[in-house]
Amino acid sequence: MSKVKMVMVGTGGMARHHTTRIAKQQDTTEISLVCEPSGQAYELFCDKMEEMGVTPPPNEPDLNKVLKDHAGELDAAFIITPHNMHHDQAKACLEAGIDVLLEKPMVMNAAEAEDLIQTRDKTGRLLVVSFNGSLSPQIRTAVKMLRSGDLGNIMNVSATVWQNWKQGTAGAWRQDPVIAGGGFLFDTGAHMLNTVTDLVGEDFVEVAAWLDNRGTRVDILGTVMARTRSGIFVTMNGCGDAIKSCHSDVRVFCTKAIVRTGVWGEFLELQREGQDALATVELPPSQGQWEQFLRVRKGDLENPCPPEVGLRMARLWDAIQASAKQGGAPVHMA
Repeated sequence: MSKVKMVMVGTGGMARHHTTRIAKQQDTTEISLVCEPSGQAYELFCDKMEEMGVTPPPNEPDLNKVLKDHAGELDAAFIITPHNMHHDQAKACLEAGIDVLLEKPMVMNAAEAEDLIQTRDKTGRLLVVSFNGSLSPQIRTAVKMLRSGDLGNIMNVSATVWQNWKQGTAGAWRQDPVIAGGGFLFDTGAHMLNTVTDLVGEDFVEVAAWLDNRGTRVDILGTVMARTRSGIFVTMNGCGDAIKSCHSDVRVFCTKAIVRTGVWGEFLELQREGQDALATVELPPSQGQWEQFLRVRKGDLENPCPPEVGLRMARLWDAIQASAKQGGAPVHMA
């Protein structure tokens, strides 16, 4: 099969992280072009490519020019840019006839999510949201088990994520609310919001939340209590001012079992009724989000994280912000 020709939109730190895995998939992928307005970011990206023995692709800083001059030569775009750029860039790529893998969080709010769904439907192109959790074999297996009924009904979910995020992002765009759309709970914590949303698999109807900025312009600490349409109780706790560390824990309590995983799908454990302890569910390794995206494009895998999941999470985030502004007063969702 011919290689998928991809444009990487954004070459910052997260893009360079993804590149270390994509470079191992040169039999399926060609990074034909990058779109990066920062000369420094592009230079660091080139250094990373050369370090891995790959010739760096050319850079066209203007996405509109990329799509005008090269859309017909490209199969897909991997968009890895600040949060407030996601909607417009993904929309432009879809309308240019290019499939899109879009870095998390998908968009800034539910209105943008709804618009991207309409664009996806109108263009017929593929849109996958690049959440580690939803695109991991661990979360996909957990979702399959939970939907099968074999574990019984979900009663409640408890999730926690923590990181020394406040210190690590000081002075960066991630602490600018206009660009980032939120703080820790919408950045690293977005993995928790999305993974829990994916696991429960249904809309939230009531949300109460408290956010603490810890002297910054964005949320650093966050606690959320929520209820889904069928009555699943959910609690989520995020601490972005932890000691130097980054980890997570998600537990799904069912009538016949307990499932434990992480917000990035970094592990999966299961304890069935009658068993004494959680046991690891062994699964084959994955090369990350890009590999899963290619499987979806080929038709080997149903889209694990479509924009509908992104919409459900965006609605949750909108409700979290609305409740926090009212001192934790419950917000009822239609």
